[in-house]
Amino acid sequence: MPRPKRKRQHGTGGIYKRGAGWLIKWREGERQRYKTFTDEALARAALNKITHDVEAEGVGLPVERAPVPMLAKLADAWLERRKKTHRSHRYDRSRWNNHCKPAFGKYTPDEVDAAKLRSFIEARLAKKLSAGTVCLLIRLLSTLYTDLVERGLATDNPIRKLPRSTRRLYRSTHDSQQTPFLENLDQVRAVFLILPEPFNVMFAIGTFLGLRPGEILGLGWSDVDFRTLRIRVHQQVQEGKLGPLKDDESRTVMIGKRLLPILTQWKLKTGGNGQLFKPKHPTRGGRKGSPSAFIRPQTLHKALKKALESCKLTKEGRDWYTCTRHTYGSLFVLAGGSMEHLAKLMGHSSVTITERHYCHLRVDLFRVEDYDLFDVDLSPAGEVVPLPQHKSAPSEIGCTVVTGGDARRTKIA
Repeated sequence: MPRPKRKRQHGTGGIYKRGAGWLIKWREGERQRYKTFTDEALARAALNKITHDVEAEGVGLPVERAPVPMLAKLADAWLERRKKTHRSHRYDRSRWNNHCKPAFGKYTPDEVDAAKLRSFIEARLAKKLSAGTVCLLIRLLSTLYTDLVERGLATDNPIRKLPRSTRRLYRSTHDSQQTPFLENLDQVRAVFLILPEPFNVMFAIGTFLGLRPGEILGLGWSDVDFRTLRIRVHQQVQEGKLGPLKDDESRTVMIGKRLLPILTQWKLKTGGNGQLFKPKHPTRGGRKGSPSAFIRPQTLHKALKKALESCKLTKEGRDWYTCTRHTYGSLFVLAGGSMEHLAKLMGHSSVTITERHYCHLRVDLFRVEDYDLFDVDLSPAGEVVPLPQHKSAPSEIGCTVVTGGDARRTKIA
């Protein structure tokens, strides 16, 4: 039996040759840390200083450390770097400037603890921010601290040490099983017939293919194959520009028999070149530097709202997303489709996400035998006499009264 690998002791380290550089390793408590240098002498000097500081800190001696900037300065540089790697950098900067920076910008990374984070969470919830929005703010802080820890500017990530009682404060209260959708194809038909062009075509694509609004706008006629009845989804419109999908993975969806004549007629009407839904200004908007004039999500919501009101299908929570993409997923499951197939068609990263939103609609969720598992008669004993049926009760249900004792009790036969 091989000898188990020995664990490096606290405050010790080593130096190794890695390609053209030198790698040093050392242990601080239970964590193994790494750092790379281009020069061997510099790497050895850095390792000696690090191990000396770790040992001195362990016995309570003062350790000289370079001053660390405030979070306001560190976050600005971090957000600037995210422009090249993250499409959501604008939203991240807005959340930081409006919420995180006023609360934490004046502190150094190691000065933020669980108490300050809890006060921040409670203050944002008191300002009527939703739990989901607060969760996004905490996630942004956690991502920032992950970068600071990797660069040696923070000792650890305080968000990972938050107690369960604090995490419960920003847990989402949304119940995915209560998300509304168009419950049958008759409602889908009614909305389609009353929507004007091109919103009716976009509505049909979203409902019969389960595409997101940005993915519908990103479709090109070169992606539509009428011979194999398939559509390749590989791009979307975000902030007026064509870009990659949300998960950066293309997928293929099928053209059903109800959608085929709609797409065929739309191709004949538009010419079948370029985008299915062309922007008014393909290159730029009305002024220099503005995005292309693609249809905005707000315009889709307004058009659908008028259609729902005309069809008397208005319901809280019904919008373009729930009436198209969510309706597609719900009707797919109600028709007996599998979760694994639906996850691929909708572009979910995992079947778990699909089950979270649609598992409660499965037709085989309960067996017929499950309704008779508890076969026991709990009817009270006594003399049974007829009871006149109440006018609000269904006619097929027979009601009787059980007499005996001081109270009158009813029994559903």
